Amino acid sequence: MLSRSILSRQACLRKSSHFSQRFASTKSLRETLQEVIPAKQEQLKKLKTEHGQAVLGDVKVDNVIGGMRGLKAMLWEASVLDPIEGIRFHGLSIPDCQKVLPAAPGGKEIIPESMLWLLLTGQVPTPEQTLALSRELAEKGELPKFLEELVDSFPRTLHPMTQLGMGVAALNHDSSFQAAYERGMKKPEYWSHTLEDCINLIARLPALAARIYRNVYKPGTDLAPIDKNLDLVGNYSNLLGYGDNHSLTEYLRLYIALHGDHEGGNASAHTAHLVGSTLSDPYLSYSAALFALAGPLHGLANQEVLRWQMAMQKELGNDITHEKIKEYLWKTLKSGQVVPGYGHGVLRNPDPRFIALQEFCESRPELKSSPIIDLVNKTFQVAPDVLKEHGKTKNPYPNVDATSGCVLYHYGLTEFKYYTVIFGVSRALGALTQLVWARALGLPLERPKSLSMDAIEKLIKNA
Repeated sequence: MLSRSILSRQACLRKSSHFSQRFASTKSLRETLQEVIPAKQEQLKKLKTEHGQAVLGDVKVDNVIGGMRGLKAMLWEASVLDPIEGIRFHGLSIPDCQKVLPAAPGGKEIIPESMLWLLLTGQVPTPEQTLALSRELAEKGELPKFLEELVDSFPRTLHPMTQLGMGVAALNHDSSFQAAYERGMKKPEYWSHTLEDCINLIARLPALAARIYRNVYKPGTDLAPIDKNLDLVGNYSNLLGYGDNHSLTEYLRLYIALHGDHEGGNASAHTAHLVGSTLSDPYLSYSAALFALAGPLHGLANQEVLRWQMAMQKELGNDITHEKIKEYLWKTLKSGQVVPGYGHGVLRNPDPRFIALQEFCESRPELKSSPIIDLVNKTFQVAPDVLKEHGKTKNPYPNVDATSGCVLYHYGLTEFKYYTVIFGVSRALGALTQLVWARALGLPLERPKSLSMDAIEKLIKNA
């Protein structure tokens, strides 16, 4: 169901006059935020003064030595991840978002600009607002000359994620926040300059990511110019050289929108929040997040799934049955490996993002007949029961990575190492919007207390 705030807002829109509807539909992202921020500031002030001593949960030794897993210790306004329901963005589930968020002109899938608007404001944008934001991003999408020369100087053998992180960090040369801070701006102005940096960075990510792709995998080919009439992903796909592949472009829109945010505790989002809490500008904060995303336990999952699926496909041959998949699953588990694409640190049901991507596959004849997608489907029909029988997996169901890379591969984007770069383009939507809110709400420097094992044992003994 839609959240009450969304439903009430829609009701108000229906009752309003034609003039007020037109006026609301033309408000810019900045104007909308200027209206929303005071209410959030007041909500935070009330929470601190009236409920500052309320207990949200106990800290156990397992939490401390287990990577702080499950601790309720971070403010993140854009999304909340429920173990059973999955992710909600300002109260909206993924199916809700697919119903109400605008798509690209002529397309059916969520456009990332509409998700960006929702994550920043908590409101569903109108098609007019979404198109205006697409236009703004396109107008700001060109890379500065110095960055083009820097990226072109990287050796082809340098990992694409390393190049992306270095490129994003170098963009802080033009940081509005850093320049304003050095001039001595006041704290109420922090969010505005942070917003400017975040929009500029999101706008430039497709050109940066595509330049890296072309340099590493297709050296010597020219990059198309930014088309001011295309949306963010339309330009990204075009820059990659896949502009004529409309199915891939639609898939990338859905992929980037759904991967935009997944609560604040994941490694990349948390890194952006932590570095941002030092008042580093958004470019430095997000470059740090990208290096967290590059780790094998975080952003590399979908390429690991694809490698595993292709190895299974090669071993089992053309006649792939459920029984053969079951045997291969047990072979994987008995060798001490995990089954890639299954399980999740928080979720205890099939990932709603996986379901959304599966529905996309079902809507496309070429994907329904794809051998690799067919293998994903058959594995989904077998793997949960095998993992339940195995008994060592808290969540035996697929996460989004179980299918995301396989669709990219089917459409011809077969360079595994590049997949995390696409993830990096998408995760900017959530991590950067929350930097804006961290500055608007005046969140402090993050500084948890650490303990040694001796200190923990002493606390237990004294308790």
